Amino acid sequence: MIQSPICEMLGIRYPVFQGGMAWIADGKLAAAVSEGGGLGIIGAGNAPASYVREQIKILKSLTNQPFGVNVMLLSPFADDVAQVLAEEKVPVVTTGAGNPSRYMKLWLEAGCKVIPIVPSVAMAKLVTRLGAAAVIAEGGESGGHVGELTTMVLIPLIRDATHLPVIAAGGIADGRGAAAAFMLGACGVQLGTRFLSAEECSIHPTYKEKIIGANDLCTMVTGKRLGHPVRSLRTQFARNYSKAEYGGMPDAELENLAVGALRLAVQEGDLKNGCFLSGQCAAMVRKVEPAADIIRDVMDGCEEVLKGASAWVK
Repeated sequence: MIQSPICEMLGIRYPVFQGGMAWIADGKLAAAVSEGGGLGIIGAGNAPASYVREQIKILKSLTNQPFGVNVMLLSPFADDVAQVLAEEKVPVVTTGAGNPSRYMKLWLEAGCKVIPIVPSVAMAKLVTRLGAAAVIAEGGESGGHVGELTTMVLIPLIRDATHLPVIAAGGIADGRGAAAAFMLGACGVQLGTRFLSAEECSIHPTYKEKIIGANDLCTMVTGKRLGHPVRSLRTQFARNYSKAEYGGMPDAELENLAVGALRLAVQEGDLKNGCFLSGQCAAMVRKVEPAADIIRDVMDGCEEVLKGASAWVK
């Protein structure tokens, strides 16, 4: 079984993180991933602090394994959520869509290990100085908020820029992707889109069907004009948003167009008005299965790839 420094640091069996997807990664899914030996992560997204605390309680009722909570730093509730995580002494805090500097002291003093998502070398260096335990280097192949660099390029750049353990994210859905990440210098992987197909993931059946039936050109990126690009499935909503984005719609109206769209996808499966976040690797997801089986499948596949490579590399 593959072990890495991140396993020892966090007390997990497998170096596999589950992405903290907003309105998707709830206490039930995160608990299933943690029980399966990975690091389950609750997604705070734009939810109020009361929701986050409730999901933490749900998780703790289902598992006593290590877990994390992801803070979306653009959220209007970020300050309150940050305080809840400190009060609950959440073992691991991951952050995305921003700079976590203002909360680092609070979380570190509460005993939380902070592992920010970093889309660039500059951000990796900053959070290293601030006391992060590790970093998640997320390439633009991922779903949700994305950066410019691809995983293949970003991972070695981040690995060279910091002494911290690096978790690779973006475009990883099976053992081949995990093996590639390890070869690029990562010591763990984060999967988001693959866990959309987990039995314990409570997204609307239509959402799961769209993921299972996705092809290689299934996603598109919108929101670049506002400075917050997002990758999602190529639905009617995404096409309409793209037309509005480059059709002269004022910024304020464009922002309002996306309000509540993710929840409509997650809870109602609304293909017309919902934003179905997804990474490019959706085309590699083909069945619904328990979260624990997903973790084992990825890691067993990774071992096979690495053993196969050692057989022909002289």
